[in-house]
Amino acid sequence: MDASSIDPKVKDQLEKLEAKYAVMGQDLSSYLDGLLYADYLTYWDYIHLDTLLSLQSPRTDFPDEQIFIIYHQITELYFRLILLEQQQAIHDDHVDADVFLKRLNRMNRYFDHLINSFDVMIDGMDQSQFLAFRMSLLPSSGFQSGQYRKIEINATDFYCLANTKIRSELSHETPLKEVYEHLYWKRGATELKSGKKTLTLRQFEKKYGTEFLNLAESVRDKNLYRIYLDNYSSNLEISKALKQFDHRANVLWPLAHFKSAAKYLQRDPDVIKATGGTNWQQYLPPRKQMIVFYPELWSEDELENWGTTIK
Repeated sequence: MDASSIDPKVKDQLEKLEAKYAVMGQDLSSYLDGLLYADYLTYWDYIHLDTLLSLQSPRTDFPDEQIFIIYHQITELYFRLILLEQQQAIHDDHVDADVFLKRLNRMNRYFDHLINSFDVMIDGMDQSQFLAFRMSLLPSSGFQSGQYRKIEINATDFYCLANTKIRSELSHETPLKEVYEHLYWKRGATELKSGKKTLTLRQFEKKYGTEFLNLAESVRDKNLYRIYLDNYSSNLEISKALKQFDHRANVLWPLAHFKSAAKYLQRDPDVIKATGGTNWQQYLPPRKQMIVFYPELWSEDELENWGTTIK
């Protein structure tokens, strides 16, 4: 085959590749040799399917424990998708109103999938199996999802995540370390009478505490809320998408958790504690926490009915 018979498009691509590798001091022909002998990529290798299917390691022989593990792994993957959209919305210098809205809509779709998928937890396990294998999970808890806390930190000002009893005393200017001591989720794993942190919370803070503070500092003036206030406060579509995100994350998602916990852990006259020792009846209901990412977008009546009738 002579040079004149090469497709012009292929020739153009080869010239571009040659220029690319020349800049790096590399020989294009060596890379083409590698491509010549490389095997074809398969679907199962690309997504590491065998590895993925090997990541379930039940602690017991109860079959439904596999369902419990897989569902939580799927949840964390959706959290990862939401975080990817947040990171691009926050850190990409080329984000305009249309791109910002696109990313918000993607986040909302991911949350819709998460909320709708919770039936897997509510109706997908045998209660007797769950109540048996859950004791082998101590002291771990879904409370320890670091990715979800990162979603919250990226979404709003750090003080908006403080517990409702002290939130009004804090502001965007309050030192982050001070706010951190009052984050709402800490009260969900603290013994109310003694004030002692559960092992679940101590483990969680040891692993993620510094990382959370570093993230809060990095997005202090460029979280989704700040970007909205600085650039898009008059954009009705973005306002609507942010309200949808707020409602999904802070009302519908906790309520889905609460419904699942009520089915498996509410056994009159006794209430069974969650695996990590969290007080799920106090921690999960939205009205108990009153976490609102974007308070300026909601009316007084909507906030008064937070977690009940807001659509």
